[in-house]
Amino acid sequence: MVTEQVHVTGHAAAEPAEVWAVVGDFCGAWHPAIAEMRTEHDARGALIRTFTAKGEHTLYREQLTYRSDSDRVLGYTHLEGIAGAERYDARLQVSADDRGGSRIEWSAWISASPDRAPTIAAGTKAIFEMGIAALDHLAEALLPNDVASVEQRDAALETVFIAGDPRLALTVTPQRPGPLVLFLHGIGGARMNWLAQLNAVAPTLRAAALDLRGYGESRLGPSQSTIEDYCDDILRVAEALGATRLVLCGLSYGSWIVASFAMRHPDMLAGLVLSGGCTGMSEAGVAEREAFRTAREVPLDAGKTPADFAPAVVDVLAGPHAGEAVRQALYTSMAAIPAATYRDALHCFTHPPERLDFSRLTMPVLMMTGRFDRLASPMEIRGVANRIAEATPRACVRFEVIEDAGHVCNVERPGAYNRVLGAFLAEVAR
Repeated sequence: MVTEQVHVTGHAAAEPAEVWAVVGDFCGAWHPAIAEMRTEHDARGALIRTFTAKGEHTLYREQLTYRSDSDRVLGYTHLEGIAGAERYDARLQVSADDRGGSRIEWSAWISASPDRAPTIAAGTKAIFEMGIAALDHLAEALLPNDVASVEQRDAALETVFIAGDPRLALTVTPQRPGPLVLFLHGIGGARMNWLAQLNAVAPTLRAAALDLRGYGESRLGPSQSTIEDYCDDILRVAEALGATRLVLCGLSYGSWIVASFAMRHPDMLAGLVLSGGCTGMSEAGVAEREAFRTAREVPLDAGKTPADFAPAVVDVLAGPHAGEAVRQALYTSMAAIPAATYRDALHCFTHPPERLDFSRLTMPVLMMTGRFDRLASPMEIRGVANRIAEATPRACVRFEVIEDAGHVCNVERPGAYNRVLGAFLAEVAR
């Protein structure tokens, strides 16, 4: 086998948002070579487009592997139709052009036998050039993207307690068909941080937000919490609510927990949502982890509680334009944490049992972070999203930036967060 790379760059007169409104629709039949397009999903919920080309009878199938509306990027892999292609991965990106309008970059990496690779590469180049030319000609017909949002409304929320050691507390929405969407908060949060998301998801899917051990109305366990304990808690929640399929959605500390669960139980997940990071301190050295823990335990060792240093934490978590209501919500969550719970979570966070194995994340993954996140910057999370996509070429990874938000982006900009979440859930819950 040999590898050929194709890279085509072009220009369209329309603005990037307008071009992306067309090419960002993975199953849209906008390319002039396409005769008929159909949409399907595989057993894991990944989006697949099946199409025929004009003048041909060959059926082509391609799977979406990466998507970011924020960066206007999508990646896909060939499944069927190109004779002799052992592997075919492509990436399309739309950006602003210095001359005005849009710059379109379309690339492909092709592995095939030496006699077939040049032919496939030449055909790919012609298809890419034809598509970019069509986008320039269609500039006046392009329409802004109209991403469907999940309408937020008041849902009938119920508090549920799961007996055991420890007792767990959840806020739960009414029963709906499909997977259970389970939300896990950050190290300075609580289940009530997810109220806007519970209300948004409730009309279509059942959702629940969990107080982690020692937070809110949940109790601490009899010994130091571990990642295995948290994973067991998720299993307890699924059993108690009668859920066999889950979409796990975490924020920061909660993201690390749900990603760790996904490594252990990938077959249970219809989707995975990771907000404000996901690796935690699993990729940090021992010295860095210890420095992190001891620095944050200094006020606890001096007899202070999280309420005493909550204002300083809010300054780090909140974006520069966060309103007083958002800052108060973040303060309330942090101030309510018992010192013992905070110390327990810090110890767990800084003693990860393993480095995350991204190859185990075979379900569709959505990664989000705030534009002004000081703890999980867009550059860092974009890099992690690409690493996951590289490790799991048959899964779909989506990366989005929540504009004008800090670390707790679901609280600070719930409307924007819910629109992205809603679109993802509409795909994975089919």
